[in-house]
Amino acid sequence: MTDKNNKKSLSQRKDVILAIILVCALVMVARAAQLQLFDSSNRERAEAISIDKKVVYPSRGLFLDRNGQLLLHNTQIYDLMVTYNRLDPKMDTLRFCQLLGIDMATFKKNITKNFKDKRFSRNVPFVFLQRLSPRVISRINEVMYEFPGFQVQVRSARYYPRNVGSSFLGYINEVTEKDIEKNRSVFEMGDYIGASGLERYYEAELRGQKGYEFLLQDNLGRSVGRYKEGKLDQLAVSGRDMVLGIDLELQVLAEELLNGKRGAVVAIDPKTGEILCIASAPTFDPNLLSIGKERGKNFARLANSPDKPLFDRSIMAQYPPGSIYKVIMGMIGLQMGVWNPANGVGCRGGYYIGGRRWGCHGHPYAGNLPAAIQYSCNTYFFTLFRRFIDTAPTHQVGLDSLNAFLYRFGLGAPLGVDLIGERRGGVPTSKFFDKIYPAARGGWRSPTIMSLGIGQGEIELTTIQMANLAAIVANKGWFRTPHLFKEFKDKKTPIPSVFRDIHYTGVAREHFEYAHQGMYQAVMGGTARIAQIPGIEVCGKTGTSQNPHGKDHSVFFAFAPRQDPKIAIAVFVENAGFGATYAAPISSLIIEQYLTGEVKREALKKRIVSTSVGLAKVEPTVSPQEAQKLPIVPAPKPAPKPKAPQLQPIAPESPKPVIKRR
Repeated sequence: MTDKNNKKSLSQRKDVILAIILVCALVMVARAAQLQLFDSSNRERAEAISIDKKVVYPSRGLFLDRNGQLLLHNTQIYDLMVTYNRLDPKMDTLRFCQLLGIDMATFKKNITKNFKDKRFSRNVPFVFLQRLSPRVISRINEVMYEFPGFQVQVRSARYYPRNVGSSFLGYINEVTEKDIEKNRSVFEMGDYIGASGLERYYEAELRGQKGYEFLLQDNLGRSVGRYKEGKLDQLAVSGRDMVLGIDLELQVLAEELLNGKRGAVVAIDPKTGEILCIASAPTFDPNLLSIGKERGKNFARLANSPDKPLFDRSIMAQYPPGSIYKVIMGMIGLQMGVWNPANGVGCRGGYYIGGRRWGCHGHPYAGNLPAAIQYSCNTYFFTLFRRFIDTAPTHQVGLDSLNAFLYRFGLGAPLGVDLIGERRGGVPTSKFFDKIYPAARGGWRSPTIMSLGIGQGEIELTTIQMANLAAIVANKGWFRTPHLFKEFKDKKTPIPSVFRDIHYTGVAREHFEYAHQGMYQAVMGGTARIAQIPGIEVCGKTGTSQNPHGKDHSVFFAFAPRQDPKIAIAVFVENAGFGATYAAPISSLIIEQYLTGEVKREALKKRIVSTSVGLAKVEPTVSPQEAQKLPIVPAPKPAPKPKAPQLQPIAPESPKPVIKRR
């Protein structure tokens, strides 16, 4: 009896438990049905959470001078981005505009895009407002949740603490559609790219790599966490910091000395080819073209300025070199065997031919090549040049043989400097003169073109080519391509071989001893006495470049010290007269600063800095209209050197002549 009762009691308890379980299951099913079928709040919440891919822009690589001083800094700027499909049509647009300090017309203009254009998408953020101030960003961030679809993007802009180097540093700009087409894997609308100078030339190394964050956002645009706990995020990689050959203090001095003038200064380490300073004047504060609200106005003002500050005279302007070319003419004449360094030439104040006098200034007898360089005798180099042309089988062969050497000296083609817009200069050929002076009209002979022998006429050089000539003479016959890049700060990548390779001119080393002697004598007791520096042996040569549009140009190139050259320099000052008036003292002060660390001749410095010259109308070879376009052209590839016509290669140290004297 007892067993039956126990079994009955156990059966009842099981029924109760099953009933409870059944009731609970029914409650859960009902709740699930309510949540999934009747209550849409959770569904709406799930749908409201979205994944936002946020771009993290890297810091752009910095430039440091050879002594580790920063030439520029990165500073943060703030852009307001918008994703069109996430906009709330009920947003308080008027309040939003008031927070940003804009009107409704601006809002409508900035939010309206042609979404048929492949540059824009309703689902991809695009720039609504650029370069907002930190105060505005702080104000809008507090209420950003009220305006879904908008987000703040942080980027880097450039700041220049010393206000120098605008000609070579360049500036950054927003990418164009053409930039995006060329590299869609890297660029998208709103990105920045180097537009000129080193910023453009080394864009790939400076820009770094973007990072990405995948964030979960609610329907108010608020971040509610990282997607997959950040496992898909990518860190941004900063651009590479670059050390330049530039000496910042030297650059500051060069730009100061060019104040109130038109012209250029280029100084090179002759052993390495590193550019120590490179200045163009008139110049401008590079901060004017830094990313900012006034940038567009500043660019327009600079582009329309009659001073053409965007025109880089160090690598773009092409001028007759004047008498500095005589040094090169002498070296080639010795190598070709058409001239003896002991030759003397009498000068009666000019060179006389065909009843015409080609002028020269009064000076002592030029009894040899060093003396001719010292006194810059036109008659001497007219004679040498004519001998060069006339001892060849034909005058065409003579000129083209001369040109073959000039090409080896880096003339007639871009040197390949790591800057945008370098010009080639001009070396006239026999075909050029055959066209101008056709045989049917009598043709041409050495007297027709003998102004080339003193660096005048149709020959043209850039200032950087002139500085490179000074480096060649300093090195006694060879050079490395001038360049601004020295090394990456991390030292992980060697300098490109194009900047390490040595280029030989084919002129024997011993011939340059006469150039050294003549240039030293020019400084100590010739046309360049103003370039003397106490305790330093300077070798230099003045030049006066004739200008058909106004006052002549002042030219000078030099190197120092004489026995172990550490700096080679060229200075060109437009419409400033004789080489000794401005170009030579400017060179001398820069050499003094570099070799001693200071300028002791303060009176000379003050006179140069405080004097404005060369502001007369100048017609450079590159037109102002073309110059305005140059800052944004792609980096050019170094042009191949023209082939040497009818001339056999010469061993670097061989003194053997190619054309023998008759």
